Amino acid sequence: MFTRKSTLIGLALMAAGLTAQAADWSDTSIGYRYGTKFAEPFNTSDISKNIFNLSHASGYKYGSNFFNADMLMSDKNDSPNRNTEAHELYIVYRHTLDFGKILNKDLAVGPIRGFGFTAGFDYNNKSGDSYQSKKRMLVAGPTVMLDVPGFLNVSLLQLWESNAPATHPDRYSYDPHPMLNLAWGIPIGSLPLSFTGYANFIAAKGKNEFGGATKPETNIDLAVMYDFSSLVGAGKNTFKAGLGYQYWKNKFGNDHNGAAGDGAFAKTPMIRAEYHF
Repeated sequence: MFTRKSTLIGLALMAAGLTAQAADWSDTSIGYRYGTKFAEPFNTSDISKNIFNLSHASGYKYGSNFFNADMLMSDKNDSPNRNTEAHELYIVYRHTLDFGKILNKDLAVGPIRGFGFTAGFDYNNKSGDSYQSKKRMLVAGPTVMLDVPGFLNVSLLQLWESNAPATHPDRYSYDPHPMLNLAWGIPIGSLPLSFTGYANFIAAKGKNEFGGATKPETNIDLAVMYDFSSLVGAGKNTFKAGLGYQYWKNKFGNDHNGAAGDGAFAKTPMIRAEYHF
């Protein structure tokens, strides 16, 4: 069981450890997102969520690191009896080895900037809802880095996922399954705007822990962010705000045309703000 205070302390220590590594470049930020149209499978209500996050990206001699931790705080519509709020911690870590850097050779060809291999994990812990997810997932697979302003990475990752929700007595492992992942951060011309986000196209993962069939998922999260740093006398890319949108079909592999209902098909506009340091 985790408390909000211990979680924030732990995240701060982890970020400090990542930042302390020798890096060619690094970007650490804290952020906030808010929306009123979040959805959860088997729940017909719109859910409001406040999301606080800590993010770190850095590049070093042989590749790059990415770490993100979200603290998602739902309103009472995420609770089975509408009598308590739900809290969730979701952590993502990815490490990408850049083959060009390892070989000290330019591997660019056509629209491709380079090639690499990505590995990492997802971790979550949720309380207050009926499912109370405890997801653990390892990922690994090849990555292609495209030659665009900013970055656009395309990875084909194999996923090894398990869960131990309150409704199931033991930890359950799904079938290993692939995911096509796109991650990007692209400036919009010479404007103080950027287009950021990710898209995950996830294959079905076999039977769920209750014996039902799972469905392929599409999870797209994108945002247009405005850099207003100069308006407050700060350095470029220090303060950002903007609008985001999440499209998540068959959320967690649940069929939105089945018993999971519309809650398994999230279409969520959000406001976002970030402070980079």
